[in-house]
Amino acid sequence: MNKFIITTTINAPTEAINKFDSMSDWTLIVIGDLKTPKDYKLSNGIYISPDEQARYDRQLSDAIGWNCIQRRNFGFLWAHDMNADIVAVVDDDNIPNETWGTELLLTKKIEVDFYKTTLPVFDAIGATNYKNIWHRGFPLQLLSKRDYSNVIKKIVIADIQADFWNGDPDIDAICRMEHMPECSFDEKVFPFSSNAIAPFNSQNTFLKADLLDDYFLFPYIGRMDDIWASYYIQAKRKCNVVFNKPSVYQKRNPHDLIKDMQQEYLGYENNLKIITEIRENPDALLKYLPERSRFAFNLYKKHFNL
Repeated sequence: MNKFIITTTINAPTEAINKFDSMSDWTLIVIGDLKTPKDYKLSNGIYISPDEQARYDRQLSDAIGWNCIQRRNFGFLWAHDMNADIVAVVDDDNIPNETWGTELLLTKKIEVDFYKTTLPVFDAIGATNYKNIWHRGFPLQLLSKRDYSNVIKKIVIADIQADFWNGDPDIDAICRMEHMPECSFDEKVFPFSSNAIAPFNSQNTFLKADLLDDYFLFPYIGRMDDIWASYYIQAKRKCNVVFNKPSVYQKRNPHDLIKDMQQEYLGYENNLKIITEIRENPDALLKYLPERSRFAFNLYKKHFNL
C-alpha cells in the first residue's frame, strides 16, 4: 500500500517534520514556498521546491499564489502521480506520537459512536470531554443548539479519518481568545461519526487517495480553505468521516489572533448558508469562492482527467 504524508512549510525541518520523515512505511512530501529555507533537506522524504512546482504546472502555481498553505495541493498531485492509496495531510507544528499512522481505520468496517442530529452540521469537539469549545468552521449560529443526546452504536466504513490533536486544538479565533485551552482529549470517546456533515481540518487527517480529485484546499478564502474543502468532499462524494483519538500534540506556531479572526470572517458569515445549500447541490459551494479560486480548482482537477 502506497502511503504519503503531505505538508507545506516555511520553516527549517521541525521536530514534527523530522518524526514524519523517519517513518519507514510512509513517504513524506514537503511542498516548499518562497519563504522556505533554500537549503531545505529531508533524510528520506521528498522536498518539492518552488521551481519544481512551477515547472510541473506554472498556470496552477500562479493561480494558487505563493506564501500560502494551499500550496500543499501540489503535494496531492505528486501523491496521485505516484499512485497513492492513502494520503495523510499534516501541519509542521503537529508532533506525531509513537502510534501515529499505525491505527488506520480507512476502508475498514468499524463500530463507532454514531451521533444523530437534526442540525445540518455536526461539531466533533462537542462530542468529547470539552463541551465549551468548538471546531473551527462550525457555524456560530448553531452553537447553542448542539445536542449529543441521540447516540447509537453503528458499523461504518471510514472514507476519511480525522485524528484529533492534544495541546492547542483546532478551534476558531473567537473560541481561542475566549478559552485559550490546553487540551487532553479523553480517548475513550473515540472513534465516532455522525449523520451530518462535519468540519474537519488539514492538519492531521487521512484520506483515501481516490477522493483527491474532489479534495482541494481553496485559495483566497483565508482560514476556510480546508474547512470548505471538507464541506465539499462530504457533500460531493457522500463520504463517511470518522473522528479518531489524538495522534499528535500541536505546539502551535505563533499566530496573531485578530488576523486569524479576520481570515475566518468569510466563514462566520457564510458557513451556515453553505451547509444548507450543499445538501441539495454540492457545487453550490463554488459560488461562494472568488473567481480565481474556482479557476485554480478547475486547473487542479484537470490532472485527474489525463
